Amino acid sequence: MNLDRRALLRAAVAGGGLAGLQGLAPAWAQTGSPGLRSDLPTLTGPNIDLTVGHTPFAVNGRTAMATTINGVLPAPVLRLREGQNARLAVTNQLDEDTSIHWHGILLPFQMDGVPGVSFPGIRPRETFVYEFPVRQSGTFWYHSHSGLQEALGHYGPIVIDPAGADPVGYDREHVLVLSDWSFMHPHEIFEKLKKSPGYFNRQRTTLAGLLDGGDRMSLEERRMWGGMRMDPRDILDVNGSTYTYLINGHGPRENWTGLFRPGERVRLRIINASAMSIFNVRIPGLPMTVVQADGENVRPVEIDEFQISVAETYDVIVTPTEDRAYTIVTEAIDRSGMGRATLAPRLGMTAEVPPLREVPNLTMRDMGMGGMGGMDHGAMAGMDHGAAVPSPGGSMAGMNMRDPENAPPDMAVGVGVDMIAMDPANRLGERPIGLANVDHRVLVYTDLVSLQPNKDQRPPSRTMEIHLTGNMERFMWGFDGRKFSELVEPIRFERNERVRVTLVNDSMMAHPIHLHGHFFELVTGGPAGHQPLKHTVNVPPGGKVSFDLTADNPGDWAFHCHLLLHMHAGMFNVVTVRPMEGAAS
Repeated sequence: MNLDRRALLRAAVAGGGLAGLQGLAPAWAQTGSPGLRSDLPTLTGPNIDLTVGHTPFAVNGRTAMATTINGVLPAPVLRLREGQNARLAVTNQLDEDTSIHWHGILLPFQMDGVPGVSFPGIRPRETFVYEFPVRQSGTFWYHSHSGLQEALGHYGPIVIDPAGADPVGYDREHVLVLSDWSFMHPHEIFEKLKKSPGYFNRQRTTLAGLLDGGDRMSLEERRMWGGMRMDPRDILDVNGSTYTYLINGHGPRENWTGLFRPGERVRLRIINASAMSIFNVRIPGLPMTVVQADGENVRPVEIDEFQISVAETYDVIVTPTEDRAYTIVTEAIDRSGMGRATLAPRLGMTAEVPPLREVPNLTMRDMGMGGMGGMDHGAMAGMDHGAAVPSPGGSMAGMNMRDPENAPPDMAVGVGVDMIAMDPANRLGERPIGLANVDHRVLVYTDLVSLQPNKDQRPPSRTMEIHLTGNMERFMWGFDGRKFSELVEPIRFERNERVRVTLVNDSMMAHPIHLHGHFFELVTGGPAGHQPLKHTVNVPPGGKVSFDLTADNPGDWAFHCHLLLHMHAGMFNVVTVRPMEGAAS
């Protein structure tokens, strides 16, 4: 039935019958898959061949050329087993260089797939063979690290089965790849953001919203934000005004469906392969038990909703007992659109799709003023990006958002920095943006506890602080006030040293920060020796995150924000791990 439906849709679109109708739908509700299928194609074995090329991709009666692997979007599932040797031959049929990075996989740095850092890239019509031992198990993914190809469809999932018994019991599984798609080329999106950072924000506060209370802001708050020339709705740089949100390459109207039998334990392996989209995920009427984060097993925790930032993965167990359908909702955190899929006993079944919830507003806490709740908001009306900010006591005190006297000693404060958080807070235990007041259980990072004891429980021998900085008006991003093109010094670690790294977000945008070749332990204050292991962590606006790192994988590794256009705009550096004095290489 679904295949017949798709054929009818294609025929109608070809004849123009649906063009006008679908044009009335917002971008997030428009279809986006090349064909309906309930399971992604899977490749397995010791030798896997992958071909990068261009494939037509139809959305809303229009067709564009996607950058695909083996002709499908998302790319095939790579099913590996812990302990095997993986040999992946990647052939480039594009007219430009390409690459594949194996996200979250522990391997020799020469196989990591980052052009200019770990290898030269794969030239057109050439084949590069990645080969490495598989040392771990869990849910991971792979994607291009060349240009902006990732935004054009160059991504796919990896599932690695454990060598022994899996501590997670389940009867059935589904891989869910979340992503975003736009007909606007990512280079054009980037150019528009450089000229007007709020170009895609169609949800700004308005006079009508003030008068009817729809914006949920007082006149005083409006004056404060206006005086600072900041937008309390600037949550995602690119959103549902141009993106269609996909689940396994399917738009909301196509309703990708995963099957179950009532009473089964169903494992959902959820991967956020988006270029720029952070999602809040829920299945109304069906609790989820989180059992894995970023491929690492955690103590089970039952929740009703969680936020998944770009490049994170979460595995959850659901146990539907009724003979009915359930809607999987992946709502963009600025509420500009959603992805939608279905779990059901039979194909063709659907469940109610909830409406988009109200747009959240940013707060003083998102400006890095977490401890300043009692400040005089009226005194802030004259602030702007380069003007005074209040001191903890509530007075202006002549402080300046870009004043070098307020900046850390290693930070370059210039045109690339438009604010410095005055009171950044550890927000690991806070509900994420937009979920503070929902009436159900929401996952927070402090809920995550490693199932197995951490392998290295030494205390850190030194500490390091890295500031996430940017100029939102110029769409410039970097670490410590410098973008990568400024020939910044790499971040250096001695092999096997133990370091506590604190990331301080001086901006009002969330940044999912990813370190290649390593896992780090989030400092959550949870059970000793069971800090959760992550390869990517979302650092909220005005927040700070600390993690303990054992630098045990020698080589040169990328370290960057996984919002693709933030990385492209400069929030990237190289971590170099070299043998300690006298140690073998």
